[in-house]
Amino acid sequence: MGNEFYAPGERRAERVNDLFAAIAPRYDLINDLQSFGLHRWWKRRLLRLAAVRPGDTALDLCCGTGDVAFALAAAGARVTGLDFSAPMLAVAAARKFKVQSSAADNPQFLQGDALRTPFPDAHFDRVTISYGLRNLASVDDGLREMWRVLKPGGRLLVLDFGKPDNAAWRGAYFAYLRFAVPVFGRLFCQNAAAYAYILESLQHYPAQRGVDEQLRALGTADARIVNFLGGVMSINVAEKPERTGTG
Repeated sequence: MGNEFYAPGERRAERVNDLFAAIAPRYDLINDLQSFGLHRWWKRRLLRLAAVRPGDTALDLCCGTGDVAFALAAAGARVTGLDFSAPMLAVAAARKFKVQSSAADNPQFLQGDALRTPFPDAHFDRVTISYGLRNLASVDDGLREMWRVLKPGGRLLVLDFGKPDNAAWRGAYFAYLRFAVPVFGRLFCQNAAAYAYILESLQHYPAQRGVDEQLRALGTADARIVNFLGGVMSINVAEKPERTGTG
């Protein structure tokens, strides 16, 4: 039987929205527990790879509770965080109110669809997505939309769960996701299925090598994969050529 929060095709967004509505209040806590706090280091590495310069414009898609958006803003970028989950954005807004006493418009948080953003072509210097590409109804369409709004010379970064090349390590990792991670969901948000979803979605996701292939097909000038812990987590990095179309 498949996971109740995973549905292919047109119902994907609806089910994912239900998932994040269920886990939003404990999302950050469970991230710390299931990753042993390592997700914070992976996000710091994403920020370094983004190489933000003061005044850059940045879009953080599927921004969730705002970790990456806040970090990009602290590095000097003018940041828009976009997510379709109102409960997750409510947590981000509460965090913003709590930590910011000035520059209250940065980051700016918007509710919207990552596959159909409201921004013009070639609008952002940096476009990031963390733990969100895997949840979209179409990975290919999501990357194309990110590429569309990225300026020539800009940088696109994808942080997400990966698939290790080593079969034994991949098996051990998948076993952890299958048996241990749902326990955190059951204990802390009374919903094991919400975290069993991670493995279900990962099995249908092209992961770092598939994302790399799709970025190269879009015409990136420079694509690379940064793996962590033997590929259980990864960052895809791509730069848009200075002279290119928006496709």
